[in-house]
Amino acid sequence: MAQVKVPTVGESITEVTIANWLKKDGDVVKMDEVIAELESDKATFELTAPNAGTLKIIKQAGETAAIGELICEVTEGAGAAPKKEEPKKEESKPAAKAESKATGGVKEMKVPAVGESITEVTISTWLKKDGDTVALDEIIAEVESDKATFELPAEANGILRIVAKEKETLPIGGLICRIEITEGGAATSKPKTEAPKEESKSSDKNYAAGHPSPAAGKILDEKGIKSSEVAGSGVGGRITKEDAEKAQKSAAKTEPAKTAASTPPVITSGGSRDKRSEKMTSLRKTIAKRLVSVKNETAMLTTFNEVDMKPLMDLRSKYKDKFKEKYGVGLGFMSFFTKAVCIALKEWPAVNAQINGDEIIYHQYCDVSIAVSTPRGLVVPVIRNAESLTFDQIEAEVVRLATRGRDGKLSIDEMQGGTFSITNGGVFGSMMSTPILNPPQSAILGMHNIVERPVVKDGQIVIRPIMYLALSYDHRIVDGRESVSFLVRVKELLEDPSRLILGV
Repeated sequence: MAQVKVPTVGESITEVTIANWLKKDGDVVKMDEVIAELESDKATFELTAPNAGTLKIIKQAGETAAIGELICEVTEGAGAAPKKEEPKKEESKPAAKAESKATGGVKEMKVPAVGESITEVTISTWLKKDGDTVALDEIIAEVESDKATFELPAEANGILRIVAKEKETLPIGGLICRIEITEGGAATSKPKTEAPKEESKSSDKNYAAGHPSPAAGKILDEKGIKSSEVAGSGVGGRITKEDAEKAQKSAAKTEPAKTAASTPPVITSGGSRDKRSEKMTSLRKTIAKRLVSVKNETAMLTTFNEVDMKPLMDLRSKYKDKFKEKYGVGLGFMSFFTKAVCIALKEWPAVNAQINGDEIIYHQYCDVSIAVSTPRGLVVPVIRNAESLTFDQIEAEVVRLATRGRDGKLSIDEMQGGTFSITNGGVFGSMMSTPILNPPQSAILGMHNIVERPVVKDGQIVIRPIMYLALSYDHRIVDGRESVSFLVRVKELLEDPSRLILGV
């Protein structure tokens, strides 16, 4: 028996969450087969079986486990497989025959080519369960592309072993399932499948009935409508996108009528009072826990200043086309802010330091973390040695990290070890905010939106594009003089961009 424990996944990670079990308790697994997904506060990674055998789950999905804690066991040998099949075969009666006729061959079923412009499909519904006996050409699943839904027939007689779960997206040629081939499956099933065939069809329909397609499910979730309240018009009673859209309208019309019949109206404007709740993801729980700990464990303060962005905007407008033509990447504001921050960090090293027990660690390099908003939550990938990069290298790295973050492909190494952070709330329209620290860093710079405001220049009131800057810092390391001086230095460099090039 092999005990599977939480592996070491990063220097600052002490625990992980079991995000999802890809195998069930009692399933037979192969060596190096992916059996679960583990999630830390920084990334999601896969857990593989150390040997072939039967899986025994100890930690359930959603539970948190410390590094080195036991989460499952894999008993060597596949002795559980026949035991699993025996009850099924006793129910369907031809047990001994099916067992004795097993050939040992396995048929792998892959996503077929379904159209020249279709590159991937989604497994919308399994009409058979894992371990079911299937006949050649029997419909076992419904597969959905962005253009159509089609049926997937079995390519052999045998026992179904599902690989791709429902709602999982696969490329053309991706592995969907395996069929453990049995001899004489068609011969033994023919006399008895004429009567059960109708049962099988009706059970397929019952299984599909009330199940929404991915697009329909999304619409119903957004509107807070249960699938059980919607009649499906698709194959086997499946709820289609059109059904969900119609249900959305009818639900909106009928609900006020029901309310009016039972109780006097409270709101007369006709507005909806729908609400929905959903379970907090493991990543969101971890983010929440870390943010609360920052407030409780640091002496965080914020200082503000404003920057006249006109010189920087004029320089960017003048050279952005030539910059793009030469380097193949756009010239944004992030490269200017990153360079300004690196120069200021060299002059005020406490802002680039961190506390480690009773010591303060001063970094001689600038690893700048950039906050990226993704569908799963906020992630903070790192630009390594930003002080030695050119403007085009910084812009290229920002684009690369932001894209990987939104695609959920960032590795743990890409999010560890930053010494200073930059966050840009201005892209969402924020005028001013107090950004929260990214531990164990001691400071973070907050950028905001650019708004034309009246300012006094040389005794004259003029209209200039102004951005407010915010620097949050840990007062245990950074004193007020250092924080204010750092932000003033960043302001000077941005208001006279030639200083960034000359380093003065």
